[in-house]
Amino acid sequence: MNIHFFRRLQSIFFCLMLVFSPAIVFAKRRAPAGGRVAVVVDERLSALRTTPDFYGALLRRMTRGTLVAIRGEKRNREGVVFCRVNISSRTNGWIQRDALVSPVHTGDDAKLLRLIKGSEDFDRIVRARIFLDYFKSSAFRPEVLMIYSQAAEAIAGRLSRDAGHRLDEKEMTAGGAPVFSYYLNFNGLDRYNRQGVTFVFDEREKKFRYDGEGWQELVHRYPRSPEAAEARKRIEAISAPAPRNVITTLHKR
Repeated sequence: MNIHFFRRLQSIFFCLMLVFSPAIVFAKRRAPAGGRVAVVVDERLSALRTTPDFYGALLRRMTRGTLVAIRGEKRNREGVVFCRVNISSRTNGWIQRDALVSPVHTGDDAKLLRLIKGSEDFDRIVRARIFLDYFKSSAFRPEVLMIYSQAAEAIAGRLSRDAGHRLDEKEMTAGGAPVFSYYLNFNGLDRYNRQGVTFVFDEREKKFRYDGEGWQELVHRYPRSPEAAEARKRIEAISAPAPRNVITTLHKR
């Protein structure tokens, strides 16, 4: 079975994901009731406090991606806006507005895009993933898809080097399992997989490559966007026939 067969399967899978992914996202992450839905995007500012100021008692540190319900806002003496939020039916408090974005708040998509552009590596992918999950109708979505895909492509090279350093050829051979399976189970992939990033593995070159799902979405959903032209080039590059005697395995969890 060659890479073209896998690509056809991937295209079918991608179309199904376009239909079902919104339902999956919101089924996994239920927002608390009681206000306007928002999501934590900057964990550096995500202290939940008892009062709307920096000196209120700390209730907890909110993790990136946590959904909250905004009940109200208040500007403190320093001019910083704090939001009163529900975390659950039993927990509420105050959090700095700058830590949050809301899909129903005008301008928050642009705010998150700026944060994505100012981020690097895994942080860039996580924040781009939040954007793609919650800002479904934003005009900036094609740009974020390109940023997300380029970041994933860049990280593939680093993962290849990390796996090469940490996986011992002699030990893998002694284990008896196919060598490529050790790479596809490499724990360095896990956190990217949780963000929807999938890698293709070239067994001959011992390298991971981004599978291009973000580029596929750009071409299918935004064919007239400036980013789509570049996405088509990337898809053509990864779909080029593999050299003879190269085993290419699709890693999809």
